[in-house]
Amino acid sequence: MPESALIVGAGSGLSAALARLFAKNGMRVALAARNADKLGPLVQETGARVFKCDAGRRADVEALFAAVGTPLDIVVFNPSARARGSVAELDPDEVQKALMVTCFGGFLVGQQAARAMLAQGHGTILFTGASASVKGYAQSAPFAMGKFGLRGLAQSMARELAPKNIHVAHFVIDGGIGRAGDPRGAARGPDGMLDPDAIAANYLAIHRQHRSAWSWEIELRPWVENF
Repeated sequence: MPESALIVGAGSGLSAALARLFAKNGMRVALAARNADKLGPLVQETGARVFKCDAGRRADVEALFAAVGTPLDIVVFNPSARARGSVAELDPDEVQKALMVTCFGGFLVGQQAARAMLAQGHGTILFTGASASVKGYAQSAPFAMGKFGLRGLAQSMARELAPKNIHVAHFVIDGGIGRAGDPRGAARGPDGMLDPDAIAANYLAIHRQHRSAWSWEIELRPWVENF
C-alpha cells in the first residue's frame, strides 16, 4: 500500500512543493486549507484530495481527520497567522486569533495525528516553524508567541511519542521562502532565499530517517542569511 500524507495549511509555496514531491514519490496526498478552492491547479497536478479546514477550530480538525481516514504515514502542519504592531497597541482579539491558528491549531492537528498514529503503531508528524520560533522580533510579539509555543509542543510530543515509534520534528525556516516574481529574491542574489523544493526535500529526508538516528529539529536558511 502506498504511503499516505496529509498537509494542513496548504497553499502555493512550501505546501505545494511538498505535495508535488510526496506525489512524485508515490504517496497518496490530502490537502487541507481554509480556502480549498484555490488548490484546484495543485489538485490536478498531484491527484490530491482536498478538504476545507480552519486549523484553529476543533470541530474542523476533527472532521478533517475523520474524512481523511487511516493509515496516515505523515502529517505536516504549516498554518500560521500574524498580528503586527507595538505590544502596547495590539488588539487582544487579533492576537488571540493569531495564536488560535499558529499554536492551538498545531495542538489540534498534532493531537489527531498522534491518536491515529498510536493506533497504527507508526508515523511522522512535522511542524513548520520560522525565525520567530527562536527569536522574538520587535513589533511581532504574537507571531513569536505562536511559533515559540508550536516549537514547545513539537519538542514535548517528540519526547513522548518517539519511544512509541512516532517521529515528531520541528523545522525552523530561518529566512524568506522564494516565490516567482518576489523582488526580494533578485535583491539577495542567487539562492538568497529558501527554495521551496529544497525545503520539501529536507522534510522527506526527515520522514525517511532510520529510527536509530532521528532528528527532532532542523534549521534551514539560505547561505547568505545572518543568524
